[in-house]
Amino acid sequence: MRKCANDAANVGRVSTRQTTMAHGDVGLHPQGVGRGCNGLKPQQHTHREEAALVPGRGNPTYEGSDMSGEWETLALGELGRVVTGKTPLTAVEENFGGQIPFVTPSDMDGRKTISTTARYLTETGAASVKGSKIPAGSVMVSCIGSDMGKAVITGCDCVTNQQINSIVVDDRFSSEFVYYNLSTRKDEIRHQAAGGSAQPILNKGDFSRLEITLPPLPEQKAIAHILGTLDDKIELNRRMNATLEAMARALFQSWFVDFDPVRAKLDGRKPAGLDAATAALFPAHFDHKAEGIVPTGWRATTLGEVIEISDSKRIPLSGRERETRRGKYPYHGAASVMDYVDDYLFDGIYALMGEDGSVINEDGTPVLQYVWGKFWVNNHAHVLRGKSGISTEHLLLHLKGSNIAPFVNGAVQPKLNQGNMNRIPFMLPPPEIGKAFAKAIEPLFAQIRANTEQSRTLATLRDALLPKLLSGELNIPEMLSKA
Repeated sequence: MRKCANDAANVGRVSTRQTTMAHGDVGLHPQGVGRGCNGLKPQQHTHREEAALVPGRGNPTYEGSDMSGEWETLALGELGRVVTGKTPLTAVEENFGGQIPFVTPSDMDGRKTISTTARYLTETGAASVKGSKIPAGSVMVSCIGSDMGKAVITGCDCVTNQQINSIVVDDRFSSEFVYYNLSTRKDEIRHQAAGGSAQPILNKGDFSRLEITLPPLPEQKAIAHILGTLDDKIELNRRMNATLEAMARALFQSWFVDFDPVRAKLDGRKPAGLDAATAALFPAHFDHKAEGIVPTGWRATTLGEVIEISDSKRIPLSGRERETRRGKYPYHGAASVMDYVDDYLFDGIYALMGEDGSVINEDGTPVLQYVWGKFWVNNHAHVLRGKSGISTEHLLLHLKGSNIAPFVNGAVQPKLNQGNMNRIPFMLPPPEIGKAFAKAIEPLFAQIRANTEQSRTLATLRDALLPKLLSGELNIPEMLSKA
């Protein structure tokens, strides 16, 4: 994806409030904890400058600033300019394919800051809706449809579609504070939406009249600083995990798709990056078969031969049942964590693959979750482990590169049934090569799991602090005076 020119300066400290940070796949969707809006009337604070509040993140100081002022309640429209987005004419090809991010609700995927999008506008396209262009640092909120109430910050100048209202926040206020406040208010925003239709909507006027309670600017910045520090670390872990997974995928591609070690030996070269013992496991020849060239001693088979399926252990719970069974164990659906319940069905490392509903990505690959620990799964995801010398991580990497479109049925409700899943092609190496690959990638996935667990802990802390900081229950000046 393209990045904005000023993306480096504004790179998002991703909020994983919507991303499962443990017991879920890398970069999947966790549930926030302790969310609420800032309905409490904060107490008056005593003056104290911010000093060494949280290590890292370049602690800001506010010399001569005053945190002693009263908190005030304003309408969102008083914070700056409110802009409703607009989509350029899609029939005009010249409007799309440029460098200007075009933000839609589907781009609001859990990131705190958006600088890359699925679609981009040209200068011509942006000029056709010039009243909808917003600068970096604006706060965007989805205000139409079933997924309304999502909040993000713009990482660079962009345009949004008509489903998003944005606040171009004046420098009298902290855009990060406004973002954190609105990020807690999804239910309230949905409740405020005009009812009586299948498509709920919160128009610009009603959105502008929503109230927000704010402390003095220095305290806004201090609160945003605390929460942003946690988001910084979560984002760092996310990027690290992306790098670790990319390393594992590159090794998989080399061994099992490009057959680099086999080709090297065939050419009389030493396989790059392999010790002598591992290199000796690979053959020096290919066999020509109906499926194409296959390393000697390897077999082109199907997924059913290398997976252990635990679908019979799944138990779906209705929303009402989950309401009465709140707990700490993730409840997984086809694509992500849907809830947390009081018991678990599985304990260990598994790959979940969507069975119906969310089954296939736009590129034809399956919807997957890499899960571990204790968790529950409903009947919309296949529960898989590797076998026959194939680790679960090996299975996951293979599926991430597989086109499953020929195996998916259903025009209205896509479905990947167990029989079709078992027919997905798989290149099976001798067991000793499968074991060597598992040994090579295990440290990478162990670090991915550790980073994800840490991010979940940080997200829980952030989400517990958030309503207390936004309501004034945690008194920042008082905390600083005791530091």
